[in-house]
Amino acid sequence: MLRSWLLLWVPAALSCGTVAQYSSDQCSWRGSGLSHEAHHRDVEQVYLRCSQGSLEWLYPTGAIFVNLRPNTEPSSGHSLGLHVCIKPHAHSQGANLYLEKAGELKLLLPEKEQATGSVHCFSKDEGALFVEAVPHTDISRRITAFQYELVLSQGPGVRMYTHLHSGPVACEPCSDADVLMAVCTSDFVASGSFGGVAKVTEDHSEVMVNLKQVLQQKSRIFAWGGARARSWSGRVSLPARCDIPTGGEEFLLTGSIHFGEAWLGCAPRYKDFIKIYVSAQSEGSNPCHLHTSDQLSFD
Repeated sequence: MLRSWLLLWVPAALSCGTVAQYSSDQCSWRGSGLSHEAHHRDVEQVYLRCSQGSLEWLYPTGAIFVNLRPNTEPSSGHSLGLHVCIKPHAHSQGANLYLEKAGELKLLLPEKEQATGSVHCFSKDEGALFVEAVPHTDISRRITAFQYELVLSQGPGVRMYTHLHSGPVACEPCSDADVLMAVCTSDFVASGSFGGVAKVTEDHSEVMVNLKQVLQQKSRIFAWGGARARSWSGRVSLPARCDIPTGGEEFLLTGSIHFGEAWLGCAPRYKDFIKIYVSAQSEGSNPCHLHTSDQLSFD
């Protein structure tokens, strides 16, 4: 759905009266439409400079441009693959989310669909995020709120993150080179086995995992079972069309974390990973090294 009447908004965004809103921590923003209630055609500029954060717009009126950039500029090769992922809160209402490019608005997420909390991703090349208030007689209980992440669409860690891909995700094993790179760059690296399926949606499954060791985790997504259990447990997500290994065989599990959920990337059998790792180590081609202290150090 495209709308070309953005020209009605753009002059307001460029006028001297437009207020530029800066988050105090550069990652999250919280504002109120009541600040310009008398000027319903106002467009505010919101600048966020983090790889992840949140936005909360109370009593939406008018519209806001949300300018998202990472806190460190990606290299030119990576910037082309930068995506923005949005996850609305269950209570989010009061505004529609659009992509704006060259004066055209493309509907990304209408107000009525935000309560599902589904993740929506788009390439930075597709346009900027434009949030427009939906006219309501009573705005006292309207709050538009969502989390965001900036994600590189390339790399073994996000290969099976379904929200980044418009078509079916391939359930193919990683190459040896991808496995070695996944160990160095993934948000989590662990070894263990797959358990039962905890949840199934239209596009992905959540699978229980039992882990012997956690070599790395960006956040505490896996829970330690204590001295008696001497293991970790948790869940990983993967495309619904992919087969889930059974039988308790040990795997190396790597992947990325998005909105507090672990998504599986490369997952070779642990014995196969050891062969790959030892072979690369003897050739001096490992991009990083595993140590007995379970820490990673880069060459």
